[in-house]
Amino acid sequence: MTRKYIPHGPKPAAPARRLKPIRLCALACVFAMLGAAALSQVITIDTKRSGTIATPANAPIDRRFSQIEPTHIDLPNNELDPKSRLLLIRLLISEQGFAMRPFPKGHKGLTLAANGKLEPAGEPYLNMITSEGTSAKPGDRLVLTDVKFDRSKMVIDLNGGPDPRHRFLRHISIGADPTYSNPVVRDDGQEPVGSRLTLTFDKHIPALTGPQVKALLAPLISFDVKTPIQAFTDTLPPALKDAILTHRVWVGMTTDMVLYAKGQPVNKTREMDGQTPFEEWIYGKPPEEVDFVRINGNRVIQVEIAKIGETVQTFTKDEVAGLMRTDGTPIAPQTKTRTVAEGDVVRDTDRQSADAAPSLRNPDEKLPTDDDKTTQVMKPVRFPKPHPADQPGANPDEQPPEATPASTTTPASTTTPSAPADASQPAPAKTQNLVPAQPALM
Repeated sequence: MTRKYIPHGPKPAAPARRLKPIRLCALACVFAMLGAAALSQVITIDTKRSGTIATPANAPIDRRFSQIEPTHIDLPNNELDPKSRLLLIRLLISEQGFAMRPFPKGHKGLTLAANGKLEPAGEPYLNMITSEGTSAKPGDRLVLTDVKFDRSKMVIDLNGGPDPRHRFLRHISIGADPTYSNPVVRDDGQEPVGSRLTLTFDKHIPALTGPQVKALLAPLISFDVKTPIQAFTDTLPPALKDAILTHRVWVGMTTDMVLYAKGQPVNKTREMDGQTPFEEWIYGKPPEEVDFVRINGNRVIQVEIAKIGETVQTFTKDEVAGLMRTDGTPIAPQTKTRTVAEGDVVRDTDRQSADAAPSLRNPDEKLPTDDDKTTQVMKPVRFPKPHPADQPGANPDEQPPEATPASTTTPASTTTPSAPADASQPAPAKTQNLVPAQPALM
């Protein structure tokens, strides 16, 4: 006789082969629901979208973030071979140039198509600079620290690149005791401040030379031998460049422009003009020409030129804003503060009228008593006259009567007997009905 052991514990899980039809049924229900939704709504996916926000062609954009002019460099048809690649890396590594555009931080960086356009450009370019930060300003020196090749694009790291070095080795330590182990690479805590530029091609990287790569990067990086002031002024409009080279300061210039034009000031002062703080940069000493450059934030808001024997010249018109825009329109001032009026609404009495008094009437409703021809004049207020009181004290404005002393009061109902003529005997007194006098109210 064989015995069969039946466990009394929880029921074992169903085999996977039994659950497979259930999973298939569930997936079929999900796809059916998606199919029903697709019948009512069509979903399209744009695989050609670059991920950047399209900017209208006629939108006024700061020239530093506008689209570049494409280059026209003849590229060879043959593909880059390993020998030419090593030669190109040897020529480009540690090469120095000057930034012609602001370079953002971040892993993505800028993308430049060979003989093509820059991506991003316009407002997305400005948003990247604002969110990621600036790695290099126009006119700053750039050093090519690394060049990598990936199929049809060249990835160039500038000023160390945006990625920290040895980011994996920082987490590895060597030692017998974990407490006293030494890391392979110590973390100094400094974040990378470099940038990245990607140069893309159509199908493959052609067999380029060093000068050809520099010519393709010319809209963003200038590899010519220049002084720092020449590299900076080459990124500006001709009129503004001429003003800086002739050491003139215009209203609207940045502090960098003022430093390139005039150098370091002789003296600096900080003052307040109402609620606006500003910094005054002073150039020159008497009897020479003295320039007073007033700066608020990072912009020049006023320039005063003082010469001996002449009236002080004051300039407050912004002459730089229109030059830095692609359409010549001035840049709207950006304020980070917002003033909120509390209490009553402030109105311009010359242009705005006061609100009407609150009323229960409907708009444009008139009553029969209203007359537009007559005006009601408010008359003076008249107070009622006090009436005579029936009883003493009824009128609160009435003054109480004065009390008469008892010694001087003689009742009207009492009579004093007169003396007889002969004074022998007194005459009998006459009796009368006496009425008691009422006491005086105090």
